[in-house]
Amino acid sequence: RQSQTAHVMSTVASLPFIQPTNSFRRASRGTSRASAPRRASLQTVAADKNVLYDVPVSNNGARCRLIIYWKQLEDEFAITNPSEVGGLKSEEYLAMNPQGKMPLLMTADGLALPESEVISQWICDEYSEVGPELKPEDPETRAICALATRVHDVYIVPIQGCMYRGPMDVKTRADQLAEVAKQLDVIEGAVSLRDGPFVSGREPSTADAALFPTYVFIEYILPKHFGWKDVFAGRPRTAEWWEAMRLDTCGARVYGEIRGGLESWESNGRWQTVGVTDAVKDASFKWAY
Repeated sequence: RQSQTAHVMSTVASLPFIQPTNSFRRASRGTSRASAPRRASLQTVAADKNVLYDVPVSNNGARCRLIIYWKQLEDEFAITNPSEVGGLKSEEYLAMNPQGKMPLLMTADGLALPESEVISQWICDEYSEVGPELKPEDPETRAICALATRVHDVYIVPIQGCMYRGPMDVKTRADQLAEVAKQLDVIEGAVSLRDGPFVSGREPSTADAALFPTYVFIEYILPKHFGWKDVFAGRPRTAEWWEAMRLDTCGARVYGEIRGGLESWESNGRWQTVGVTDAVKDASFKWAY
């Protein structure tokens, strides 16, 4: 693993670094308010900038944050906790997203966009002339990125709660965990279709932004609470990709944001509370892969 890490570091070091830029395609939408109201509202925030409703531990929201960081767009976005408008189930939030989920983007023009992949694509299209494009030009490579993203979104995200939510019956948790393990192998196959270090090859893409935050969950939770020795065992291409993402400045920033949230859950005894600790004591089910 050390030689692999050294190889990835050498590869990443040869890649062109993304330099910060202030020459945004869309000019800044007004100056900051001297004192913002305690509870943001659609009317007050939309006039200034795009607002991303999200929290640091959210892997789905982190997909969007990583794209914002890569494109150096933080002056264009306010990242706001949904609690500032009363929470996910508040009347104000549900008026913007009837699903009551995050992330949610309220654009500066007043368009409410839920769903992390929709938001990610909007950011890349709206700011296509800023920073890295994050969308491969080659149709085949773009399709590979879309495939990796689709597998993640359709087959892992809906069941990722088996790692940290409850109550959940033991068989359901074990079955879903087995499915997560299977899908990690499917993703290994998808990312192996291109030489690394990123999903599309030498340049990061929206696919990396989609996968990486969830892998922060996987790399932290599965060894610690389900007994996996190495989530990358037998998945060398994913291991190479993981090392490259950890070495990436923006990737490391997102890693720290999510990891801090997971460690807070740990301190609060989340895995005991939701029943994971007791569930894995049942040796009639397989937990480590």
